[in-house]
Amino acid sequence: MSRIEAPRSEDAVDTGSLTDRLLAGLPAEAVLTDPDVTAAYANDMASFCPAGTPAVVVLPRTVEQVQHVMRTATALRVPVVPQGARSGLSGGANATDGCIVLSLTKMDRILEISPVDRIAVVEPGVINATLSRAVEEHGLYYPPDPSSWEMCTIGGNIGTGSGGLCCVKYGVTAEYVLGLDVVLADGRLMSTGRRTAKGVAGYDLTRLFVGSEGSLGIVVRAVLALKPKPPQQLVLAAEFPSAAAACDAVCRIMAGGHVPSLLELMDRTTVKAVNDLARMGLPETTEALLLAAFDTPDPAADLAAVGALCEAAGATEVVPAEDAAESELLLKARRLSLTALEAVKGTTMIDDVCVPRSRLGAMLEGVERIAAKYDLTIGVCAHAGDGNTHPTVCFDAQDVAESRRARESFDEIMALGLELGGTITGEHGVGVLKKEWLAREIGPVGVEMQRAVKQAFDPLNLLNPGKVL
Repeated sequence: MSRIEAPRSEDAVDTGSLTDRLLAGLPAEAVLTDPDVTAAYANDMASFCPAGTPAVVVLPRTVEQVQHVMRTATALRVPVVPQGARSGLSGGANATDGCIVLSLTKMDRILEISPVDRIAVVEPGVINATLSRAVEEHGLYYPPDPSSWEMCTIGGNIGTGSGGLCCVKYGVTAEYVLGLDVVLADGRLMSTGRRTAKGVAGYDLTRLFVGSEGSLGIVVRAVLALKPKPPQQLVLAAEFPSAAAACDAVCRIMAGGHVPSLLELMDRTTVKAVNDLARMGLPETTEALLLAAFDTPDPAADLAAVGALCEAAGATEVVPAEDAAESELLLKARRLSLTALEAVKGTTMIDDVCVPRSRLGAMLEGVERIAAKYDLTIGVCAHAGDGNTHPTVCFDAQDVAESRRARESFDEIMALGLELGGTITGEHGVGVLKKEWLAREIGPVGVEMQRAVKQAFDPLNLLNPGKVL
């Protein structure tokens, strides 16, 4: 067996033997073998990503139970696929044939919140929104807020290096992970990082695990940095006659030194989809809708300054929210974008290409050309403030020809992002969906070094085989 290949099917272990070994260190309710039940754990939310049939699903509640699973997997040479809420969009949590699916959703305790140290210590199954609300009671703030924050887990956020709507000001998950407890492939427990505000002892192994998609170890505990709770943000909505004009406004805002807490863009296709789904009354006459927010002591003044820049860029209407309720309504519309686009045709492929802010206009123009070329509906919503676009290809999965065009357009969008100096993923991860494109982005030397890291941590390639590399 190659050091970077998945275990072969002919080496598969008898499921009964595997189950018996697992039950020696796990309660019966933590080990699921009914095929009708385990099938529900086979895949995440990505399209065009193959998924295998797991031999067993395990739902541990303690670190020791995770260690037992990994020791068993190593002894029997059985691959392990870690999972959180399975809300990912790259196939990174998809099962492989004969694997142990290790679902960490039952490890959902918030172990500590320290207002003095401004940290939270959590287990991987804690829901993002649950943590955010818990720390808010202490006057604190956990900024990373993916659109799926009501269901996605902190462990999944760490595994994919996820972002969210507030990244333009507060940054992504990686910037808030101070330390980790990780169960390695052979069952050993390793701690990385720190609880302190500063620390540079040794290689930064914590950052190495963030975004590794469960391919290097199983995160069982995380020390997360918190910030003081900011003032209530106010949101401004600006309508534009073209996507290019909206992107010009983004450039003006950032070049002007403004620091919005949120800067989001929705193209006309996305706006219409949200209206069709939720009857929100968004202006469908617009070609692009830009949402800007500030959580500063005087957000109204900041919105006025940004509103003037939007008008200078060609905005046809600029409407600042009058209060928090109106602001939240606008943010709800943005959070509904991906769900609304899925309703257009029933299936979507959600791209995750990030480009320099200065090339954002070129990216949106290119996506529009690609949509016309393949005769497809492609809506774009974007974290415009950091250049992270989500071109979303809408298609009928039952239509073979349209499905083929959808996949081809998806690849062309990634190629466009690289041509513009961007990256194939800003926050969703590589998983299965973008493996080939990762090699194109980082080059052969980069691939060689990343495989060497994988081999050092997981020489038998049992952890999430077939993903990332």
